[in-house]
Amino acid sequence: MLGVETSCDETAAAVVRLDAAGRAEVLSSVVASQSEHGAYGGVVPEIAARAHVEAIDGVVAAALVEAGVDVAGLDGVAATAGPGLIGGVMVGLSFGKAVALARGLPFVAVNHLEGHAVSARLEGDAPYPFLLLLTSGGHCQLLIVEGVGACTRLGSTIDDAAGEAFDKTAKVLGLGYPGGPALERLAERGDASRYPMPLAMAGRGGFDFSFSGLKTAAARLAESAADEQARADLAAAVQDAIARQLAHRSGKAMDAHAARFPADRRFVVAGGVAANRTVRRVLQETAAARGFSFAAPALKYCTDNAAMIALAGAERLALGMTDDLDAPARPRWPLDQAAALAAPTHVAGRKGAKA
Repeated sequence: MLGVETSCDETAAAVVRLDAAGRAEVLSSVVASQSEHGAYGGVVPEIAARAHVEAIDGVVAAALVEAGVDVAGLDGVAATAGPGLIGGVMVGLSFGKAVALARGLPFVAVNHLEGHAVSARLEGDAPYPFLLLLTSGGHCQLLIVEGVGACTRLGSTIDDAAGEAFDKTAKVLGLGYPGGPALERLAERGDASRYPMPLAMAGRGGFDFSFSGLKTAAARLAESAADEQARADLAAAVQDAIARQLAHRSGKAMDAHAARFPADRRFVVAGGVAANRTVRRVLQETAAARGFSFAAPALKYCTDNAAMIALAGAERLALGMTDDLDAPARPRWPLDQAAALAAPTHVAGRKGAKA
C-alpha cells in the first residue's frame, strides 16, 4: 500500500506491506519537513500547500525506490483526506487519486486521526481493542478503538490541544519553531516546582481536556522569566502540568472503562506529544498503576508520517473498505461522527482543535 500524507507541514510518502495475519512491515517512509515556517513562528497554510506541490513528486518517487517496488507492484493507494490544513490536504489527496486513477488501483481516503490511532501497530504489539490517547499539536482526545474505523470518543479538548500549549509556550520563551522539542530540551535543566501550575479540569466530570489557561499563565510568567534558569524552570513547569493533565484524564478513563476490556487492558498513546519523554513516562506509570499495558509508536512515527496512513489504508482495503475518487478533502473530520454530532466541542465559526 502506498500512503501519502500532507495534512500540515510534512510532505510524506510510505509503502507498507500487510501480511495475512494483519502484521505491518514498513518498506519505506520518507518525510520532507518544511523549513519555511520558522520565520513566522508557526505554519502558514498557503506556504505549506505550495511547498507540498513542489515536493510531492520527489517524495513519492523516493518512497517507491526505497521500498524496492514500482507502481505496478502496489495493491492500492491511501491518502490523507482530513482533518488538516485544507490546501495541504488537497495536494496529497489529489496526488493519491491521480495514481489510483492512472493505474486502476483501489483508493482509500484516510482520516489523519485514524492514521495516528494505528501508528502503534506499525512496529509494536497493539491489537484491538485499546484505549487511545491521541495528543498532538492539533488534537487531544481519548477514544476506545475497537477495530478498523470503530472509535468511540470519551473526551476531547474543549479549547486548545496539548501540543499547541507546548508550541505557544516555546514561542513566548523565544525558542523558535517547532517549539515542542525545544521546550523539552530546555526543561531538562529546569525545576518544575518553581512555578506551581494548577491541574486543569480536576473538579470537572467526564474526560475532556483544557490547555488554554495553561497557555495564558505561561505567557504571563514568561514576561518575568529574565534569566536562563527561570526560563528552564518555566519550561519544566509547563511540561509537568501538561503531563499531569494527560495522566489525570487518562487515568479517569481507565478507571471508568476498564470493564470494556475483559481480556487484556491496553492503553495506547499516539501523536506528536507522545514523543515527549516526560509525557511517556508519566502515562506509562499511570497505566501500570491501573493494570493496563502501555504502547506507543516509535518516535519516528509519533509525528506526521505516511506509514501510518498506508497502514490505515491497508487495513481498510483488506476489509474491502475503499472510496470513490470523489472523496472530499475535509478540514474537520471526527473519528466518532455520532459523538461529534451529539456533543460538538466546536461550532461553526469558532476556531480550535482540528477535530
